[in-house]
Amino acid sequence: MSLQEDYIRWLQGPRAKFVAKTPERRPRFETTSGCEIPPLALPTGEDADYASKLGFPGEYPFTRGVYPSMYRGRFWTMRQYAGFASPEESNTRYRFLLQQGVTGLSIAFDLPTQIGFDSDHAMAAGEVGKVGVPLCSTADMGVLLAGIPLDQVSTSMTINSSAACLLALYLIEADKQGVPWAKLRGTVQNDLLKEFVARGTYIYPPRASLRLTTDIIQFCAEKVPNFNAISISGYHIREAGSTAAQEVAFTLANGLAYVKQAVARGLNVDQFGRNLSFFFNAHNNLLEEVAKFRAARRLWARLMRERFGAKDPQALMLRFHTQTAGSMLTAQQPENNIVRTAYQALAAVLGGTQSLHTNSYDEALALPTEKSVEIALRTQQVLACESGVADSPDPLAGSYLVEQLTDELEARALKLIGQVDALGGAPGAIEAKFMQGEIARSALAWQRSVEKGEQVVVGVNRFQKENEPAPVLQAIDESAVKRQLERLKAFKASRDGARAGKALDALEEAARGDANLMPPILDALRAQATLGEVCDRMRRVFGEYRET
Repeated sequence: MSLQEDYIRWLQGPRAKFVAKTPERRPRFETTSGCEIPPLALPTGEDADYASKLGFPGEYPFTRGVYPSMYRGRFWTMRQYAGFASPEESNTRYRFLLQQGVTGLSIAFDLPTQIGFDSDHAMAAGEVGKVGVPLCSTADMGVLLAGIPLDQVSTSMTINSSAACLLALYLIEADKQGVPWAKLRGTVQNDLLKEFVARGTYIYPPRASLRLTTDIIQFCAEKVPNFNAISISGYHIREAGSTAAQEVAFTLANGLAYVKQAVARGLNVDQFGRNLSFFFNAHNNLLEEVAKFRAARRLWARLMRERFGAKDPQALMLRFHTQTAGSMLTAQQPENNIVRTAYQALAAVLGGTQSLHTNSYDEALALPTEKSVEIALRTQQVLACESGVADSPDPLAGSYLVEQLTDELEARALKLIGQVDALGGAPGAIEAKFMQGEIARSALAWQRSVEKGEQVVVGVNRFQKENEPAPVLQAIDESAVKRQLERLKAFKASRDGARAGKALDALEEAARGDANLMPPILDALRAQATLGEVCDRMRRVFGEYRET
């Protein structure tokens, strides 16, 4: 079959079916000069490698995108990661963002919540509400999501070690709103392996953590079919200092470990594979980042097919969220970060992301203000509505450089995955400190290049400016902490303590066995146990991990 014949097959078959369900935004796409933008740009002649290396959007190997029409049907989900001070103030920020055009919520949790402590725990002192919202109970979740219909909003929760608790609290709130779980859309990050590699908000040792991750994957596949059970995250690996190739390799290696664990439990890869999603960083080198996203998509599809025999196209797709690079934000001349973020967001869109968060320009100094987060959101909206890059799937395909970079990044990532395999997969590579060592060496090399001036950072090691005016920063209202502690105290005082204790006992007993822990966690939180109490019971069984 010639390329033109194959194109007609795709145009009249898969693409036509997709467009019938998701109509395109306009009947005709064209430039400002009236030049028509076709449904897909193709080589002008035959290309022997086209079918195997590129293919068509929505078809294996998905190099050119996971959906046939990509953004011609609808734009990516525009999320703005937010959460601070208290559930009340975070709810106000979410409502503001929704009014400004955000199409999906992205919840940031404070550090105590992330590592399984209630706000009244001694370890939480000084950290409540500082880098995210504190969430301890069903009461907190009710306040956080007040007035936000969960059947109409896609919600991403950046939570890992205590992910089972936050997912359970979200499901309980959906029950209160009368929303069936099948109508819930969103993602729970639930990627514990990368915590040991790059981020550090772990509670339990790696093997116990992997069990909890798999419990959530199984539970969502069976009970919450449209909710992504995991967001396998390269973002934090890149923030820790990895290269683009390492970001792809270690992220996919972690993904392979999760799939292997789920298959070993007897789950169907074509079923739970649909509930896997990914999370990548959009860094500074625009063309390398575009190539990175394309290489990751192609490599994941091949690995899922070749290693696990996945056949369902949805189980082969690498669907991903992108966040612009926080580590590239500078405290010096912070307005420059608006420009950096715009180019990073452009890379994500050219690379085919499914959802996007754009960092605010003041985040190197503090949590974003309402004004700065509005500028960040407007960056996405200008990109979507004014730039024209959303009018064609994979618009940089066929560029000699982009295709070369895509091939090379895929090859480098595959070589690294082979090294991880030789150490027993991701868990073994983490225990051997292989991933951590590779990332540390790359981070050191980058820092040295900046210090030597070989890598220019505008406003930092070149084009500096003296006596910059201080920007207006977001302040955390300390009275919010007091309200949070008072609500938690009242919640514990008003509950049936014996009922909560009995449910916690049942959870602890289940943790000593091999049952899925999501049902007893749900039961405990319904009985008005708190997040910290649930995590403490599992600490008794699994212990706590300490980095050596």
